[in-house]
Amino acid sequence: MTTTLTRTLKLPSLVLFGLAYLTPIIVLGIFGIIAETTGGAAPAAYLVALVAMLFTAHSYGRMAIAYPVAGSAYTYVRRSIDPRVGFLVGWAVLLDYLFLPMVIWLIGGSYLTAQFPGIPIGVWIVGFIVVTTLLNILGIKVADKANYLLMAFQLLVLVFFVALAIGNVVSSNGPGGLASGQPFFNDTSSFTTISAGAAIAAYSFLGFDAVTTLTEETINPRRTVPRAIMLVALIGGGIFVAVSYVTQLVHPGGVFEDSASAASSIALQIGGELFGAVFVAGLVVAQFASGLAAQASASRLMYAMGRDSVLPKAVFGKLNAKYHTPMANLVITGIMGLIALFLDVATSTSFINFGAFTAFTLVNASVVFHYVRQRRAGQQLNPVSYVVVPVIGAMICAYLLSQLDSNAITLGVSWLVLGIVVLALITRGFKVAPPEMAATEKATVEAAA
Repeated sequence: MTTTLTRTLKLPSLVLFGLAYLTPIIVLGIFGIIAETTGGAAPAAYLVALVAMLFTAHSYGRMAIAYPVAGSAYTYVRRSIDPRVGFLVGWAVLLDYLFLPMVIWLIGGSYLTAQFPGIPIGVWIVGFIVVTTLLNILGIKVADKANYLLMAFQLLVLVFFVALAIGNVVSSNGPGGLASGQPFFNDTSSFTTISAGAAIAAYSFLGFDAVTTLTEETINPRRTVPRAIMLVALIGGGIFVAVSYVTQLVHPGGVFEDSASAASSIALQIGGELFGAVFVAGLVVAQFASGLAAQASASRLMYAMGRDSVLPKAVFGKLNAKYHTPMANLVITGIMGLIALFLDVATSTSFINFGAFTAFTLVNASVVFHYVRQRRAGQQLNPVSYVVVPVIGAMICAYLLSQLDSNAITLGVSWLVLGIVVLALITRGFKVAPPEMAATEKATVEAAA
């Protein structure tokens, strides 16, 4: 009897999973950098980024309806454009998915090391990896329950931060101080600075598409997954705009002693030492929740590629018979996380965005290809929903891709070149399509319907 993924997830669980991946509290972690870039207009940058991400979220929703199976961008592009292009998208996304958990664990370890300097960062990183991997091996249902608790604490810290910030503004400027256009546009900001800030702020949204990797574990995925994608982008974006707005009211402008730790200083300003400690705890918990979601998504992407024999099926395409989870993939992701022991945060975060923006661009393009194929087959789809919106999304994502620093682009291109070599080997010099398991996928689609 074939072991399959179990459908247990509903809309609230998917939305919580996506929000955990986004890590809402990260808006405070990078607030100083965005405020500095925009000239004190951080919420405007997040608002622009939210609009941009909604175009791509719409495209992911269209593809989730057409192909309700695990694999996300890899599956969508492979089925809509070409199996070879799909492989390269999956390969590019692997760069993001494999290293993102590592970066998350490294950042969490850095926070804890700053708080407890006597304990080596390696201890914290290994602790994150072991606990997260065990939770994910036990099953998405166990990880789902853990996410409820972790998200609750993270959101509680955000609520306290916003409440204290509002209190600080009211005590300083009266109730009227809460209504101001300065955080959205002021004398030191411009369209250029806000656009530059939006390119940075868009990184906070990376992972809103992660819920698509859990399609085969979702009840009624054709309806649930598209709704979850849009809700994750909207709720996450709303939190980013609101929190950055009140934070910008507390500290107008974009000048800080240290922009990288600006939010920590503001937390001390509005809540004192006790809240400053709680704030750090909130950041650490957020990193743990995000790592839980990131590792689960990476393992599902590798499972989809392994099941299709694009990656070695004996390793990547198997599920644990007892827990129905891709245990080998989870362990591999955990081992990859150990690389964090030899890197710093700045180096590790410089190259994780290439794969994400490559995938976003091609998922938007895949919607247009799907529209053309369906039209040829005699099915009429809405041209605004399947052509206009995804074309705009593709253009925005391609622009954001071009804004990555040279190191990220160099590493990303090198990774793609390696992927082309692998593709050439498994397709006998591009003479045949990459292997796939169409029968299994067809059965999965029919079951989802």
